[in-house]
Amino acid sequence: MADDKLTKIDLVESVYLNTKIEKQQVQVVTDALLEQIKVSLENGNSIELRGFGTFEKRLRKGRSKARNPKTGEIVSVEPHYVAVFRPGKDLKNSIWNLPVTDKDSKK
Repeated sequence: MADDKLTKIDLVESVYLNTKIEKQQVQVVTDALLEQIKVSLENGNSIELRGFGTFEKRLRKGRSKARNPKTGEIVSVEPHYVAVFRPGKDLKNSIWNLPVTDKDSKK
């Protein structure tokens, strides 16, 4: 199960099954939420979801001697922003307490 990925469609389906709100409405709300997170980050705001985590943008320094891992070519990378997520205390604790299986420990 650790290798399984959950897509946006899977999340919409799960919310639909748990709330019985029409699937199309769940899709609209999900899209609006994700778009608002994106717009807020673009505007320089961080998004704090108490108990879950914080989305924020962070400046990555530029480098004049970075290496393209595919070709090995030396390239210059300009300073740029990246989106980061910092999990909140409740999320950290719930993940921390998950049992580790043999399959998980071999990764």
